[in-house]
Amino acid sequence: MRPTLGRAADSFVTVVAYSVSVTLREPEELLRGLDPEQREVATTFGRPVGVIAGAGTGKTRAITHRIARGVQTGAYDASAVLAVTFTTRAAGELRTRLRSLGAGGVQARTFHSAALRQAQYFWPRAYGTALPQVTDQRMSLVAEATRKLRLTAETSTLRDLLTEVSWAKVSNVAPGEYAALAGAAGREVSGLEAAAVGRVLGRYEQVKSDRGVIDFDDILLCATALLSDHEDVAAEIRAAYRHLVVDEYQDVSPVQQALLELWQGPSQDLCVVGDPAQTIHSFAGASPDYLTGFAARFPQAHIVRLVRDYRSTPQVVKLANTVAVRARIPGTVRLESQREPGPEPRLLPCATEFDESRAVVSWLKERHEQGIPWREMALLYRVHAQSPLFETALEEARIPFAVRAGEGFFERPEVRQALGVLAEAARRDPSGEAAEGCRDALTRLGWSPTAPTGQGRVRERWESLAALLALADDLAQSKGVDLSTLVAELQARASAEHAPTGEGVTLSTLHASKGLEWEAVAVVGVQEGTLPLSLATTPAQVAEEGRLFYVGVTRARRHLMVSWSKSRRGTGFRSPSRFLDGLAPAAEVVARPAGKRRAAGTAMSATCRVCGRSLSGGAERKLQRHLDCVPGYDEAVYEQLTSWRRAAASARGLPAFCIFTDATLMAIAERQPRDEVGLLSVPGVGRAKCDQYAATVLAILAGEQPPSGVGMAQPAKPGR
Repeated sequence: MRPTLGRAADSFVTVVAYSVSVTLREPEELLRGLDPEQREVATTFGRPVGVIAGAGTGKTRAITHRIARGVQTGAYDASAVLAVTFTTRAAGELRTRLRSLGAGGVQARTFHSAALRQAQYFWPRAYGTALPQVTDQRMSLVAEATRKLRLTAETSTLRDLLTEVSWAKVSNVAPGEYAALAGAAGREVSGLEAAAVGRVLGRYEQVKSDRGVIDFDDILLCATALLSDHEDVAAEIRAAYRHLVVDEYQDVSPVQQALLELWQGPSQDLCVVGDPAQTIHSFAGASPDYLTGFAARFPQAHIVRLVRDYRSTPQVVKLANTVAVRARIPGTVRLESQREPGPEPRLLPCATEFDESRAVVSWLKERHEQGIPWREMALLYRVHAQSPLFETALEEARIPFAVRAGEGFFERPEVRQALGVLAEAARRDPSGEAAEGCRDALTRLGWSPTAPTGQGRVRERWESLAALLALADDLAQSKGVDLSTLVAELQARASAEHAPTGEGVTLSTLHASKGLEWEAVAVVGVQEGTLPLSLATTPAQVAEEGRLFYVGVTRARRHLMVSWSKSRRGTGFRSPSRFLDGLAPAAEVVARPAGKRRAAGTAMSATCRVCGRSLSGGAERKLQRHLDCVPGYDEAVYEQLTSWRRAAASARGLPAFCIFTDATLMAIAERQPRDEVGLLSVPGVGRAKCDQYAATVLAILAGEQPPSGVGMAQPAKPGR
């Protein structure tokens, strides 16, 4: 029997009274329709239960029926059950299902809402004062902290610092420990050393204390401190919530696990459910180790594996299982489809990103013609910056779409700012060269040929500007437009109206797609450097990228396409993702139609040395190929050359193209000259530039250490 807590305390565990009538179900009725493994979950009480539940296996059904049956059999007191999950949406779904099963008195909350409720009630008794107000002004707090440290930070950097604030708190990393631990954890804020980030974190806490407020992440820390310091409070909470159920357990952070253990105390009445293969928030502190190590921590635990997939066809499930093996995801289950067979997933290599966008849109149109509504389709990518080409292709095809969990590409602040700068540049020089004019304008906004280090908002901003530049290059090359025409085209695309969310194809990152499903799904950009992301360098980071891909694949019920491009815009070469090893077709490449192949021409030939078609424009003539024809060089070589060029231009106070134009650098990377004679044969390389830069350029091409000197940056050896 629950101890008496008093009238006020009773309000802490009050059962919500619903006006709707709920039909109580018989215990055995609650087991009907459950498969054997789900029945194990619903009937095992009296000891810890760990549920490893694969995608589409009905884990929510299993745990809600477990709770409802526990209530109906008397194993559970409805008011003494606390079911916790990670999102308000998921908590709401749990409450809805439990009410329909006759267990409406059960508390289903997020970690934060449960912790806040407890802290607000018990804090005055424990510390003699009300819990400090939870602020929503975190950005102003971190901005003040940087100012006090005399650091200059743009809005994007401030957002990245806030990410580090959250990670440090959920990972139990004190500000003074950050510098020592950040490197091993793969933490990085572009433009700031780890020690500086640690100082910002410390000053942030001081500013927050001065204002007498706490932030969202402090809610868990306050609740943890409250229960750790006051055993009487912990005892009352444990008496109030004797039965704990944790959903999405693979996503718990160290501080959430610590709070859960304080809630639990010595009790063994704990049920956790999760999927190690869907741990995709490690950057925010989540760890699957608590789930995979559950049996080791509780030797008496009953472990159940849900493997029957009711979502996807055998063909989709087969690919998902193969991806799990290729990605070396430990602890996951091998899914067994319960659906009728469907079409084979399509694995589609494309020559360029442009071709990929058009091929994916054609595939979606075919599915729609087969009777699938637009709202039952999704296009999933790794980062938001991949969306503009697909948004454009959908607009041109008059297919309605909506971007999930973020603005449309042209609605992003950095893109709106860039369009304003481009419009001003076009007013000054309306007939200016479109691609170079766009590059110059974006450079003034902070874009550079080399991406910033680290993940976060700084990187996202750079990706958006880089995507805008790529779009401008494509328009300039395909339509031959000047700067004013380019701006008009971009503004027209920005003003295009999209269909309401419920009526169109969903565009989403892989992260934002978790927990959702569609009849037809296209996972795009599945090539090295994008999935896994180039920033994923450690085994743990690569493993997380594999789990992201697995999540994308398992969103599809019946139709699935996986696509990748062999180059961005015909420059460089990219391999299919390592997660497709043994799966990716080596032959068929979707590309723009090509004419009859001709013999390669001279240095300024009018025909393409790749496809034989006629060339147009100086850049194509320099390269001796079309910009959309796949070259035969390692893109890393080109990246090393552009890095050197940027350093040389900066040292001399010149625009980068005054050293070498992009087309000349591409031609150098493709031809790989081994001496000055070969370098001089590249269009755009004259005697003067050869005398200035030959030693450095040839050293980079040879993978050697370039000589020191003005503008002679020393990049790492190119990977070949």
